[in-house]
Amino acid sequence: MNPLKTVTGTLVTGLIIAVVIALVTDLSYPGPGMRAAAITIWIHVAAGITWIGLLYYFNFVQVQSLAAAAADEGGPGGAGITKYVAPRALLWFRWAALVTWLSGAFYLMVNGELINAFTLGATSPAGDSYGLTIGVGAWAGTVMLFNVWILIWPNQKKVLGMVEATADQIAKAKSTALMASRTNTMLSIPMLMSMVGAHHGYFM
Repeated sequence: MNPLKTVTGTLVTGLIIAVVIALVTDLSYPGPGMRAAAITIWIHVAAGITWIGLLYYFNFVQVQSLAAAAADEGGPGGAGITKYVAPRALLWFRWAALVTWLSGAFYLMVNGELINAFTLGATSPAGDSYGLTIGVGAWAGTVMLFNVWILIWPNQKKVLGMVEATADQIAKAKSTALMASRTNTMLSIPMLMSMVGAHHGYFM
């Protein structure tokens, strides 16, 4: 059976290939603590790609597509997207956001950098920019996680008809969810810069 015919098969096969590559090319890797840290970072990055990828999909593709569908009087409308695509995308979106934040916080905690990051390097030795750099990303990610679970998801449930709401409530929910999503898209730029830059000793 071809594993690429299912999403599960595709992901499992990719994971197996990654593990084989790691085992073949990294025989001298340090102890189990470092392996655990590497796995945590891998989870963090994989979940982050899923989260930000869906964030960009919503902002660059879905919102514009639904607006175009609404303006097309003779078209099929956007019901298919709102009924089938959006709920599933939001499921992956919100849980990927949570896994990204938790895995990132766990990595910082086990490496003794959690407080340093959230104090923007206040506990770093003079001249050590890691806490400030990673801290900017950590705070941006925290605000973004808040927006996902407190603003975007509850309001999207009203927009998609998952919870009962009046026409006025739906209109307000659309605006709130859109502004929170656009805020996250804006914050994703300095967040990604900080996350990458932290391991280079500077932002860029």
